[in-house]
Amino acid sequence: MVQKNVMLVKAGTTYLGGQGVTYSSGVSRKTTGSEKVCMNLLPMPPGVHSIPHIHKDIETIAYLLEGECTLFHGDKLENQTLVKKGEQIFIPENVPHAPFNQSCNECIWVVVHSSGDDQDQLVSMPELTKELDKHK
Repeated sequence: MVQKNVMLVKAGTTYLGGQGVTYSSGVSRKTTGSEKVCMNLLPMPPGVHSIPHIHKDIETIAYLLEGECTLFHGDKLENQTLVKKGEQIFIPENVPHAPFNQSCNECIWVVVHSSGDDQDQLVSMPELTKELDKHK
């Protein structure tokens, strides 16, 4: 039988993701060796949005721990879903999206991906940023 270890990930480590925002590191391939799931925290100050992107063949669930934030999604980011504290949102694989904190307060996401790292199969779509600029 293969030895598997329970592992604790302590707070304090951050990284700049390819999404253009800074995450607080959580469970991932890099921190625990996880291959099928990862979870990180994403604090977003007011006015901040990610670079539009997709996670190729990877599903995403995000829980809003604090604040409120709008998720722009769709081929041209034509859809908007306002997510409030305590709500969760599911983003299917291959759907272009970008969270955008349009509020006056910080929001904090707990983000889970069906892969060992949130940078796996990340496809940046900076050409869609102009769609977000319309909402500043």
